[in-house]
Amino acid sequence: VLTFIKFPIPFLPPYLTLDFSDVPSLLATFTFGPVAGIVVALVKNLLNYLFSMGDPVGPFANFLAGASFLLTAYAIYKNKRSTKSLITGLIIATIVMTIVLSILNYFVLLPLYGMIFNLADIANNLKVIIVSGIIPFNIIKGIVISIVFFLLYRRLANFLKRI
Repeated sequence: VLTFIKFPIPFLPPYLTLDFSDVPSLLATFTFGPVAGIVVALVKNLLNYLFSMGDPVGPFANFLAGASFLLTAYAIYKNKRSTKSLITGLIIATIVMTIVLSILNYFVLLPLYGMIFNLADIANNLKVIIVSGIIPFNIIKGIVISIVFFLLYRRLANFLKRI
């Protein structure tokens, strides 16, 4: 459900929308481990693909973004389970997600999107799209998801540990 409630970010391309669907994946990761988080992210994006009627690139990109974010955040947090390591993990995860998605969008995702939907302009403007759209979007997404997750996890941590 969270994947279908999307918000455009002013001054960014309209196809880059913010949603909170990565929060359940993060909660699953920090409660049950990274495999559970990846499974939740995969199921979420498979359902999104089935309901989006033919756009495989968006859900695939969203899965890669979520996976890179949750794996990085968890890897940093698991070594020293503290508020400081959680915040550090979320900050570094935002940076890693931004770098991973910038590279993947440049070499794979945007060219694939342009090919599937016959949009030649994408291939001619990759650098502009990455610098003015993809990078700011992923930084904003990482910050927003981090804040929402941090606030929820702090309140739910004791309950989730009993599950």
